[in-house]
Amino acid sequence: MKRILVAYSTFAGSTVEVARAVGEEIARCEVQVDVLPIDEVRGLEAYDGVVVGGPMIMGWHRAALKFLRKNRKAFQRIPLAVFVMAMSLTQTGEKDLEGVTVTVDEKLSRSPKKEDRLSLKERYARVSNYARPALAAIRPVKPVSLGFFGGRLDYGSLKWWAVLFAMVIIQAPGGDRRNWAAIRSWAAGLPAAFQQTHS
Repeated sequence: MKRILVAYSTFAGSTVEVARAVGEEIARCEVQVDVLPIDEVRGLEAYDGVVVGGPMIMGWHRAALKFLRKNRKAFQRIPLAVFVMAMSLTQTGEKDLEGVTVTVDEKLSRSPKKEDRLSLKERYARVSNYARPALAAIRPVKPVSLGFFGGRLDYGSLKWWAVLFAMVIIQAPGGDRRNWAAIRSWAAGLPAAFQQTHS
């Protein structure tokens, strides 16, 4: 394991900071790390592992999904990890999704009001719903890990349609919900997970 790419997409800039923190943790394992916006990635040939991250508003960021689809064949030989930034997550106890290990920031997830009947918002904010597009984009490949973390929501920096969706459907209050300890802990385990896939 010599070189890892952390590629990210963002709406308002907060995912950039998370991608950098992920890169810093990976680099502690004496691995060269490139942290780049998705649209600046020119190829994956030089990498032994790839981490892709993006925010969740009206679905996972389109650029991130497009990147996964475009590089689906490359991910058959290069291990992949994915992280999702969100402001709301329904606690359903999902630790494994289609055979993929799932890490959920405990400070992000909330128990449903009624265990036996989820509301529209609670159904939308499930791990399985958030992850489905990313997993479909790379099938039959599976990432070595899926991480779900709190994001930062600044209504003043979003487009009107994103504000409307976040306020009406997700009903998410603005603010910073990033749990740096959880993010860094997840990232620190990625080199070993990538190495295990290679061996």
